Amino acid sequence: MVFLQTEMCWNVVISAGQLSPKGLLLRKSIIVRLLEDVTNRKASKEHGYYIAVNGLKEISDGKIRELTGDVLFPVTFTCITQRPMKGEILVGSVEKILKHGVFLKSGPMENIFMPAKSMSDYKYMGGENPMFMKDYSKLEKHTIVRFKVMGFCWMEADRQFRLLATMAGDFLGPL
Repeated sequence: MVFLQTEMCWNVVISAGQLSPKGLLLRKSIIVRLLEDVTNRKASKEHGYYIAVNGLKEISDGKIRELTGDVLFPVTFTCITQRPMKGEILVGSVEKILKHGVFLKSGPMENIFMPAKSMSDYKYMGGENPMFMKDYSKLEKHTIVRFKVMGFCWMEADRQFRLLATMAGDFLGPL
């Protein structure tokens, strides 16, 4: 898993009711709002998934919005992010099993599909608890799997990446 430290600039909006003449309370309000905004935004195509804000570099002077009275503060901060990369080896858990493949979850990435074609020699076994089996190895719900990222795409509507995975390769498969 590749983690990156990225410097970012965002506009943080503080409502008029949260403003205080005491600078410390204002700074706290800006930080709390920044953390809420990062959590709600979840990810971006450019940076990947936002894992943690780890440093506040600068809070610029606020600009009052005429219609609402809210104050907009340009904020510069550093953030730990995780962005998928083609060819990257990851570890995840099986979340859902279908006849045509399995869905995995790895860290903040929840939409990883591994098609049955990429699971060499594994056969689908349907029933109440579906699974893929190969000799003495099986893939069932909550199985931990090491896999390789074959490709990915950004889904703007969901604000997340969709990954295509494989177990074809040395040292890949159930752990």
